[in-house]
Amino acid sequence: MLKKMKHYLKEIIFFVITMTLFANALSLYRSQDLSHSPLSVDSFKLINNQEYQVAKNKPVLVHFWASWCPTCKLEASNIEFLSHYFEVITIAVKSGSDEKLQKYLNENNYTFKVVNDQNGKLSSIFHIPGFPTTFIYDKNKKMVFSEVGYTSTPGLYLKMLWAGK
Repeated sequence: MLKKMKHYLKEIIFFVITMTLFANALSLYRSQDLSHSPLSVDSFKLINNQEYQVAKNKPVLVHFWASWCPTCKLEASNIEFLSHYFEVITIAVKSGSDEKLQKYLNENNYTFKVVNDQNGKLSSIFHIPGFPTTFIYDKNKKMVFSEVGYTSTPGLYLKMLWAGK
């Protein structure tokens, strides 16, 4: 019995490592065409009609997502957590009206700032290949990290700390 458990544990570890490597390689491949330009946007109009000014001299995380995206739903709690410690702006792409997005946020107890990119204009400017896609800009608004696909809370947190140096 112990021998079988060790065998299955090894198989599980091998699977997790393989999937992690595959996911990272896929993310790297998909992020090749992303815009690597500095963040040139100074403000965003949020779904509550407030104007969000991008903080100066602070790193900022810009997260593209969609309410219909299963991976985005998994990653949303990571973004929520980070939004309590860092500058985070999220951009919901082709996810319906402001009211529909606010309802989605309320149902899931999310409080992060949301821009509604209803027609996909912002996602095309940033060359978004898939969802979720995350950009991390340093305090000078130079892009230092980009990720296409799921990213863990610790991974995003460490990247934001690095960007703040």
